[in-house]
Amino acid sequence: MKSQVTFSLLFLMACVSSAQLTINGTVTDKSNVPVAGANVYLEGTYDGSSTDDNGKFSFETSETGTQTLIISMLSYEPHYEIGDVSYLKNLNIRLLEAVNSLTGVTLTAGTFEAGDNSKVSVLKPLDIVTTAGAAGDFVAALQTLPGTSTVNEDGRLFVRGGDAGETQVFIDGLRVFQPFNATANNIPTRGRFSPFLFKGITFSTGGYSAEYGQALSSVLLLNTTDVPDQEKTDISIMSVGGGVGHTEIWGDESLSFNTQYINLAPYESLIPSNQGIRWNSPYESISGEAVFRSKGEKGIFKLYTGFNHADLDIEQENINFDDFVRFQLTNNNLYFNSSYKHFFAKDWTLTSGASISWDSNAIGIVENRIDVKETGSHLKLKLKKSFTNRFSLSFGTELFNLDYEETFKAPDGFEFDSDYDDQLFAGFVESDIFFSNKFAMKLGARIENSSVLNEFSFSPRLSLAYQSSEKGQFSFAFGDFYQNPQSTILSYDQSLNAEKTSHYILNYQYLDNGKTFRAEAYYKDYSGLVKYNTELPQFDSQYSNNGSGYASGVDLFWRDNKSIDNLDYWVSYSCLDTERDFRNFREQATPNFASKHNLSVVTKYWVNKLRSQVGLSYNYASGRPYDNPNTADFLAEKTKSFNNLSLNWAYLIDQQKILYLSVNNILGFNNINNYQYANTPNIDGVFDRQAIRPAADSFLFVGFFWTISTDNKSNQLDNL
Repeated sequence: MKSQVTFSLLFLMACVSSAQLTINGTVTDKSNVPVAGANVYLEGTYDGSSTDDNGKFSFETSETGTQTLIISMLSYEPHYEIGDVSYLKNLNIRLLEAVNSLTGVTLTAGTFEAGDNSKVSVLKPLDIVTTAGAAGDFVAALQTLPGTSTVNEDGRLFVRGGDAGETQVFIDGLRVFQPFNATANNIPTRGRFSPFLFKGITFSTGGYSAEYGQALSSVLLLNTTDVPDQEKTDISIMSVGGGVGHTEIWGDESLSFNTQYINLAPYESLIPSNQGIRWNSPYESISGEAVFRSKGEKGIFKLYTGFNHADLDIEQENINFDDFVRFQLTNNNLYFNSSYKHFFAKDWTLTSGASISWDSNAIGIVENRIDVKETGSHLKLKLKKSFTNRFSLSFGTELFNLDYEETFKAPDGFEFDSDYDDQLFAGFVESDIFFSNKFAMKLGARIENSSVLNEFSFSPRLSLAYQSSEKGQFSFAFGDFYQNPQSTILSYDQSLNAEKTSHYILNYQYLDNGKTFRAEAYYKDYSGLVKYNTELPQFDSQYSNNGSGYASGVDLFWRDNKSIDNLDYWVSYSCLDTERDFRNFREQATPNFASKHNLSVVTKYWVNKLRSQVGLSYNYASGRPYDNPNTADFLAEKTKSFNNLSLNWAYLIDQQKILYLSVNNILGFNNINNYQYANTPNIDGVFDRQAIRPAADSFLFVGFFWTISTDNKSNQLDNL
């Protein structure tokens, strides 16, 4: 009996011993360096161990069948081995470095971020209202960045040799069809939007995402604030008008609005314009914006709306008329934008939205009348899936509709109507691939089909980034970009094709504790540009897509807000080489809106004893080409250089009251924007000319800003 018990115990011990299997192997990184201290275990069990100094591990288990072996280590991607336990022996496992969104490489070629939470931010939203000379206009502040050209008489964004119409503006991913206020010829415009409603700005000077199209040169992305931090009321009293804004919060819902009234009549009566213009009725406008937000557990809904009504009546000197030429304008603009973002399980994100705008202009030129109506809408749906922190995929579709109508009426009864209606369908797909913390790629493509042009376009997009050091990285971007001809042309001729450009961008960026350095070289190749055989596009012009051109250059940017206490400054420089054969050009030449050299120096200094922030901005642009009919060469002469030194001063009366003073072109530089020549020569056979100058050499702005908030600390310049 005793022997039987002994035999049974020995048999059981043998069975147990035979059921214990050994799992072992070696763990290294991608350079074959042993990884010590990695956790190695079978999923759902307590069986496992850690790697030793040589990266080796070994442990026993009684589990059988198919199992999952997990290897995890801080700073590395988790690794999984799945198979029968009996085969989990002598493993050679190589761990991949985990991608860190804070320290890893970032795709930056052609893109400037302006946001408080952006790692690669070169501007903050607050910079827009504190930059001297910008006067609270986000476009004027962006004109201090490299890649932009100063076109003083226009006010819109001219980017890397592109016309202002080649830049598109989006709010929360949805297009704004009329982002700038209407104005008279040679009177600079301003953007329609207040910077206080936006949490950040992305300004792409080229090579932008496949998610966006219909822009040959640039896109400007404005993102409204998701959740306001507190309730507050902002009151503004200015030398040119006044405004009021308020934010109200109800739990997870909030509403922010502001309204503003501008009237230049009092200013003109005190400081009249003196550069060949007379105001019958100076610019007057009333405008407003509002954002409603509702945040759920897994989603957020936002509704943005803006409206603007503006009037002006001006008379301008013209060398071809004995008397001043009268120009009248009444503009009405209404814009709605709604978006919804939802976060699903398994890292799926849905973004949907719609925008619609109505814009009308009633224009009087001498005795002629022009009525223009434009209705634009945009529907968009986008899905994004993050498969791992190394790979994500986004794809979507969108539909644009544009209805344009123009009516011309002459005093003799002649009337001409022109219009067109276009539905543009687009689809896009894009992936972000992080091979490591040092190397990343964005690969995408976009297709578009325009009903009015009756053609398809295919646009590949590629961005690469390599982190060369802890603080520096290189980026490269390539892409094809298409854009329909401008509405004033398509309303006359719908047989044209889309215009095209290709971008090639090489970028280097260095970030170090408050210091930012960027250097970027680029080349743009234009084809299919629209040409016509009259001075301006008109109903009897002959149109074609035979135009072409190029733009190349180097952009430099340096910002430092740490080296000197209380001083923040940045320096931008751009060198541009560009020529085009388009519009009514008789040969390829540099267009009037492109200056070869542009320089901006922006400084902001806090004076503690005076409770003040003082800012200086200097802008320089080399002379721009103009055509002199007295010579045989085309666009061969240049204006003198543009110079502008602006000053602003913000005085903190108390924590929530600010007195603000700004002077544009404080030294009164005598800038010349262009020259206008007579249509016919004088008796000596010479075409007379007159200089086109700013309406006023300098502009003075004074404002009082008062904030009433729950914390009794916030103000409209929150860093004061």
